[in-house]
Amino acid sequence: MKLNNNKNNSVFITIGASNHAKEEREIHDYYATEPQAVQMLMEIEDIKPIVLEPCVGGGHIAEELKAKGHKVISSDLIDRGYGIGNRDIFNYHNKNGKLYYKDELIIDGDFDIVTNPPYKQANAMTEHMLNLLNDNCKLIQFLKLTFLESKARKELYKKYPLKTLHVSSSRLITCKNGDFDKYQSRAIAYAWYVWQKGYKGEPTIKWFN
Repeated sequence: MKLNNNKNNSVFITIGASNHAKEEREIHDYYATEPQAVQMLMEIEDIKPIVLEPCVGGGHIAEELKAKGHKVISSDLIDRGYGIGNRDIFNYHNKNGKLYYKDELIIDGDFDIVTNPPYKQANAMTEHMLNLLNDNCKLIQFLKLTFLESKARKELYKKYPLKTLHVSSSRLITCKNGDFDKYQSRAIAYAWYVWQKGYKGEPTIKWFN
């Protein structure tokens, strides 16, 4: 436990450690996913040939999926030079089993979503993304293990049961602004959270790495 009484900072207590504790968080909550995490995901989960990555950032997830033959539709609210920028995830919608962005047809048929969403918006985004999917398609998100916590998320899991939680037994990296040379920390535990549209039941917990 650490107590910081620096008069220039708000008093805070950390139990363990955080890779976001001292430096200001990235303004748009952009923390890129370590490519190794995606490689390991593909070894433990079946992913459909077509994937939507709506929080693509610098393409760290998308590039690994494409390397294994997946067709990836990549977009982000912020234009970081990869995929289609200035595209708000909440403007995607499903109509008759087809994915649209506003009035534009994006995917005609089944697809999975694989992403690492901005953590502070992850609750709302999770529900919205699940409503984009056709039955039996998956939403797979790379999130902190603490995403299991809170009363609001308890209600989310009751409404949309998690199918599988893949917990990384060794710490993986996310990097502020996608800068893996400057920001590297293994202070936070992460997992791959897997929902399957229409699944009803208890979640299965597995370990990898």
